[in-house]
Amino acid sequence: MKRRIRSAAPSGGALSETGGHGRTPPVLTALPYVFMAVVAVVDTTAGASVGLLPLVSLGPAFSGLVGGWRRTALVGVLAVALCCALGIYDGLFEERRGFSALASVIGVTAAGIIAAVMRQRRETEFANVRSIAEVAQRVLLRPVPRSAGRLRTAVSYTSAVAEARIGGDLYEVVASPVGVRVIIGDVQGKGLEAVETAAVVLGAFREAAYDETGLSAVGERVQRAADRALSGEKFVTAIIAEIGGEGGAVLLNYGHPAPMVLRQDGSACFPEPPQYAMPLGLGVPAGEGPVPYRVPFGPGDQMLLYTDGVTEARDHTGTFYPLGQRSHLLKDPDPEAALEALRTDLVQHTEGPLHDDAAMLLLRFRDPGPTFGTLGPFDPS
Repeated sequence: MKRRIRSAAPSGGALSETGGHGRTPPVLTALPYVFMAVVAVVDTTAGASVGLLPLVSLGPAFSGLVGGWRRTALVGVLAVALCCALGIYDGLFEERRGFSALASVIGVTAAGIIAAVMRQRRETEFANVRSIAEVAQRVLLRPVPRSAGRLRTAVSYTSAVAEARIGGDLYEVVASPVGVRVIIGDVQGKGLEAVETAAVVLGAFREAAYDETGLSAVGERVQRAADRALSGEKFVTAIIAEIGGEGGAVLLNYGHPAPMVLRQDGSACFPEPPQYAMPLGLGVPAGEGPVPYRVPFGPGDQMLLYTDGVTEARDHTGTFYPLGQRSHLLKDPDPEAALEALRTDLVQHTEGPLHDDAAMLLLRFRDPGPTFGTLGPFDPS
């Protein structure tokens, strides 16, 4: 499995001097020196009457905004030396102007060092929080198996939250004694609260998917767990599916977008449930959950489960992403490469960062392959 978690900004990399990921752009690094050089040239050319000497303090001021405290201190020392040299050249130390300019440079340098230290501390704290968030999400959305039974799987997760790289989309694949059971869902909201809810839903599904013989029983356990974890108007849309060795898939739809099924002949369809049920977490009474429905799914077919961050992604004209028209992108023999092609096209459609997390889980029914327990006669219970 090749799990892809993407966001609007790149992740990873060692901490730089500024305390964040990556390095300060060369233009910003050179800016303090450029300012001091310009002041020196203009001062020596135009003379002391122009009164540019205090502007030497712009060097350490800009360095304090973008650099570390050591660099700011170095720039400050150079600024003080330059101020002294220009003051002597202009004869300003014979009057108060030279000393006031020197005092300005020293004061701005001290302020720049303090600002740089405080900024580094904040950036280090933010980097630590972001790292914890990324680890939490990796633990929550653990890698799904590359193959399960007669299925090959691939997953893609594109986060819209660059700062925390945490969202509320969830997915899982479990090979149970009666077939492969999968879930994909979307938690209302974002951040750590959404991750906590997703953890509850996934924990309940992972246990129930292996223990329960009926798919409806799996859904009921997940429903009860979500009801206990959520309050108010919070909810989780989800699809729980079961694919057996003899073909065919049984689905439970909790207010989630219908999956896209691709046939061997290249046709695509979006099988809707006989009736949509309420999302998880809204306190639906027992026995009033979604009606299980069967979808033909056999060798050579593909099923794409996704969250609404995919179909609700818009371009600059406000046009939604036409998922059905992009089904041809999933023709690559490698399911991971096929899903990556679809993900790339989705990002290109929006022409910028996504406004919502987008999770996609691709299931391919392969033949030949190992067999496992079959669904048997369709039993809604």
